[in-house]
Amino acid sequence: MRRWVLMVTVLLLLVGCTMSEKAIALPNDLPDFVQESDFKSIDWDQKAAKFGERGIIGNANKSGVIGADMPSLNTQKWMWHIWGIEEGQDTKLTIVGYHKDSKTVHPILVGGWTIGLGGPANGADAHAPSNVTIPKPGEWAILLYTNGSYFDTLIYDITK
Repeated sequence: MRRWVLMVTVLLLLVGCTMSEKAIALPNDLPDFVQESDFKSIDWDQKAAKFGERGIIGNANKSGVIGADMPSLNTQKWMWHIWGIEEGQDTKLTIVGYHKDSKTVHPILVGGWTIGLGGPANGADAHAPSNVTIPKPGEWAILLYTNGSYFDTLIYDITK
């Protein structure tokens, strides 16, 4: 009987802990290829870092942004840089913001989720200028998708 009571108690604790974990809020207009599992696999310890001569902040020779060195909650211009793709100008870049504390997903591009990439710039295989708005302060994972496939994640801390 004691063993049964102990097992039930442990089970209730496990269920309670699982239920208390806040679910990820996915917006209705989020592109279909973005999956909840993409957010659960984020490595929050892999922070974006400055690399190259142009002050790009991101993951060296994979993806990065010029303009992210002065992150702000106001609308600002960021230039996205992508390495390792061959399509270049035929590629669509979808950018999805995920706020760590609130577990909410947001479009950070002014005007939607997706922009077209241009040709090479600053050593990258493709680039795209954009206006972004970060809705709230905190730690953000910026998930990047090229032509509907996951590409990379940039981790930024945006405080003001």
